Amino acid sequence: MKELVEVIAKALVKNPEQVNVNETTDNSGTVYELHVASEDMGKIIGKQGRIAKAIRTVVKAAATRENKRVMVEIL
Repeated sequence: MKELVEVIAKALVKNPEQVNVNETTDNSGTVYELHVASEDMGKIIGKQGRIAKAIRTVVKAAATRENKRVMVEIL
């Protein structure tokens, strides 16, 4: 799952070497924290958050196939 978030983010940004994904697990599931360069933040979020929502939807769909609960946070 971490690799999926990383591949999607690197395809969208101008500085793919600055993409970093951290994985943490708690009671409610797994949280993926996506860190990108500040100038790429707009490309990851998109107009009215559409790109961010699409990333979260794809990751949740992939997690559902594995019976897992995930969240993607963009920091």
